[in-house]
Amino acid sequence: MSSSADRTHKERRSVSSGTVWEEKFGYSRAVRVGDRILVSGTTATGPDGPVAPGDPGAQARYALDKIEKAIRDLGGTLGDVVRTRIFIARIEDWEAVAKVHGDRFGKIRPANTLVRADLVGEAFLVEIEAEAIVGSAVDVE
Repeated sequence: MSSSADRTHKERRSVSSGTVWEEKFGYSRAVRVGDRILVSGTTATGPDGPVAPGDPGAQARYALDKIEKAIRDLGGTLGDVVRTRIFIARIEDWEAVAKVHGDRFGKIRPANTLVRADLVGEAFLVEIEAEAIVGSAVDVE
């Protein structure tokens, strides 16, 4: 049996996207430990607040752009994503959001979950989380 002293210490790095929520509520946009990158629930929040009100597809694209930037900032690529979780405020938006996900991940094909949820703030129609394992990239070229 190994003790905790025998375990190899893995460096932990994190990035912020600059939204007020991250500092105010104590979380990072993404955290990397070893080869794993975990991306927090990401909404279409820009410097001036919600982006693309009323357009779930555009909100999904914006959130995925933020997710991709966070993963790249921590040394990964979109091709390294192995799991996504999508939360939508209105069930009727599922297909528009799923199409955007398919456009970005069609060749990568991570494990995925899409559910309806009560999101924080009426303007937010979509929230997306992602997990990546650096070095597992699927060639998407």
